[in-house]
Amino acid sequence: MYKHLVVVGSGGHGQAVADLALSVGIFDKISFVDDSFPQNTKALNLDIIGNCDSLFSGTLELDSCIVAIGNNKVRRKLVEKIIGYSLPLVSLTHPKAFVSDYAEIAPGVVVMAGAVVGTNAKLGTGALINANSTIDHDCLLGEFAHIGVGVNLAGGVKVGKEAWLQAGCSAGYYIEVADGASFQPGTVLRL
Repeated sequence: MYKHLVVVGSGGHGQAVADLALSVGIFDKISFVDDSFPQNTKALNLDIIGNCDSLFSGTLELDSCIVAIGNNKVRRKLVEKIIGYSLPLVSLTHPKAFVSDYAEIAPGVVVMAGAVVGTNAKLGTGALINANSTIDHDCLLGEFAHIGVGVNLAGGVKVGKEAWLQAGCSAGYYIEVADGASFQPGTVLRL
């Protein structure tokens, strides 16, 4: 059990991640930090306890944190700062996702409901796997890659750092996606 999870970002994705964290049932308390504070003090009926910089002030008592911001560059910047401050960065997997026991998940990864992560898949730091996506066997996701809702990656796909495959994209076997690449919803990637 953890005492206090701080979710960085209280927008739509942040609230979805907090909902995931509530469903896991291992946190005594879940709060947000968000730059909308102090104008906003609640999201999803949970407290917003400060802005993002307050996370690094040394005044918050926490034993886990997760960055829940969809923008890859912003997520990377915050995760790197969290690591630099030696704050306890966790990964979260929804209880209704399937992750192979043989997959590797780096810190700061979020795997949402209905996602499947296959055998020998490797998910880099800060990667985001949205609902109902499939990351099949031997896929490699670079740091801060963003896999949209309903994306399907066949075996052996390599997704570069900070790449973004938007909702409904699919990639055939052994496709390689360049660092920073972005694909519109429904794009089919072939050799």
